[in-house]
Amino acid sequence: MALLSQPFNALIIGSSGTIGSAFMALLQSNPGCTSVIGLHRHSEIPIDYQQPESIEAAATALTSQGPFQLIINTIGVLHTADWMPEKRLEDINSDQLMDLMKINAIGPVLTIKHFSKLLDPQNSIMASLSAKVGSIEDNRLGGWYSYRASKAALNMLIKTAAIEFARTKPNTALVAIHPGTVNSRLSQPFRGEQIGRPPLDAASDMLRVIESLNKEDSGTFIAYSGERLPW
Repeated sequence: MALLSQPFNALIIGSSGTIGSAFMALLQSNPGCTSVIGLHRHSEIPIDYQQPESIEAAATALTSQGPFQLIINTIGVLHTADWMPEKRLEDINSDQLMDLMKINAIGPVLTIKHFSKLLDPQNSIMASLSAKVGSIEDNRLGGWYSYRASKAALNMLIKTAAIEFARTKPNTALVAIHPGTVNSRLSQPFRGEQIGRPPLDAASDMLRVIESLNKEDSGTFIAYSGERLPW
């Protein structure tokens, strides 16, 4: 039985990004969604992973607007104006590694810590965007050290939190979800415009998967197609 009942209230974290804004558009037109709130660095209630204290502050500010039956976190970074994914061991530097850990793993797990308090204890889903390249078992090409490591760390944090949720939030599914290659700023340097899907298609695929989740799916790593991915 699907865990996400209707009507439901939704929260999109990272709503100004390519995928986050696509989720916002989808949910705003979804008749089953009573309301959807979007958070980003410049929203009325800001959230900025470079300022970890903003995570708890944002969750606290939204307490009166909960509970939420659906929370989707789309925040993540692959590259910046200062650096690109490493192609070889020689390219690794501590600043890049620390920055990606902060944005792709530390920020998201602090979001789970604070925003899970806003979830509906009767039925709720919390999904965080991960990436297939974070799968240790699936790593066959190497490279992209910082991004792979930060997403692998995120996956472990989600899996560990899901084990705790089984005791403390048994009616909540906590999952990592892989969006596939999407035509976005993140994928543009890697032929994203040629090989990526439109953001609205990617968000639609993921939302379809999310809407089909049940309690037993908590603690899993799922692709936009519904395929279970190896950790």
